[in-house]
Order: sequence, then structure tokens, then C-alpha cells
Amino acid sequence: MKIEYLGHSCFKLTESTGTSVVCDPYDSSIGYDMPKVCADAVTVSHRHYDHDNIGAVSGNPVIIDGECNHELDGVQISAVKSFHDGQRGKVRGENLIFKFRMDGIDICHLGDLGEACSSELIELLLPVDVLLIPVGGNYTVDAEMAKEYVDRLMPNVVIPMHYRDKGCKLDIEKVDDFLQTFDEEDIEEIDGSEIEFTRREFDGFDNTRVIVLRRRND
Repeated sequence: MKIEYLGHSCFKLTESTGTSVVCDPYDSSIGYDMPKVCADAVTVSHRHYDHDNIGAVSGNPVIIDGECNHELDGVQISAVKSFHDGQRGKVRGENLIFKFRMDGIDICHLGDLGEACSSELIELLLPVDVLLIPVGGNYTVDAEMAKEYVDRLMPNVVIPMHYRDKGCKLDIEKVDDFLQTFDEEDIEEIDGSEIEFTRREFDGFDNTRVIVLRRRND
């Protein structure tokens, strides 16, 4: 399966069969434009402008914006409720966490998760092979809280998102603080927006690898 980083919290996930899902498309209010993209489905973690620009995705996709257990041409998609803040949604409301199973790989997109790590939430999310996690703080968990989620979920691969990239107008931190919580040898910065995985790569995995993708810039 392939993961393509489109910027902010937006990814395109594509199974080897060709079935694709775009997560949390954004609009240009964040400071840069959403790339042109086509998909079979779009998932929306919450209805904020930087996560629900459904119109930016062509292909007449299925829209998934609520709790679900859904199958799309063999791709398993599920969503559970969480909170966008540390006060049980009183400040910024609820947030959906999406899980996908593609080519035998479990991918988890945490959306704009803002609540502290709890055993109850961890149990709902396990197992996780690839974790897509916000790290910029302010509107979501910060670097320290994100690291706790990583330590508790123990994914094979972590891909950070929702941090201040070049051109971003949001009051969030850069990815650096999050990266500093890991050993340098466990961090890989890719000179591109895409990466592919097979189930076999994760067999016998010993430690978590952090992969930083460069957002696609059309």
C-alpha cells in the first residue's frame, strides 16, 4: 500500500488494488493550496476548514464523517469518537479517529486529537502498524503528548502531521520538537511525498521508525 502526504493532516492512502482514500482535505486558508487529487472515499475527522474541504477531491468519492465500520472494495474503514481538546470537547468539540486496513496493514489517522492518552482509547485503537499523528500542539496534542501516544500504541512507523510547514499560517509548532523526543537513528526524512509498505516489512520489527514526508506541492 502507498501513503502520499498532501500537506497538513491530509494523506492519500492507496491499496495495491487501486482503491484509495483521502483523509482530512484542507482549503487554502491554512496558507497553501490543496493539491489536485482523486479518490474513492474521503474521511473527515471534524468539520473545520482545514480538515473538511471535500470539494477538493474529485472522483465522486464516498464521504465518511461519522462513527462507522465500513468496507470499500476490500478496504476496511472504521472510526471512533475522541475529543479535539483536553476538556472532553468543551473547547473545540469532538474528533474522529479513523483506522484503515489495506494490504494487511493497520493504519491509524488521529485527526485533530487533543485529549490526553488513556487506556480506554488505546484499547480501541490497537493494533496499529502505521500511525499518522498531529504533533504541532495548540489545537491538538503537542510533541510530548504525541510521544506518549506513540509509546503506548507502539506502531512500526510514525508519520507526523499537523505541524507548521513552510507557508502555514496556523499557530502551531514545527515538527522539530516531536523529532527531538526520538533517537536520531530512528528518524528518516524522505525527499518526497510518497512511501510504500508491504505487510512483510513489519514482521519482526523491533522499534518504531519515524518517517517525515515532504508534502506534495503541485
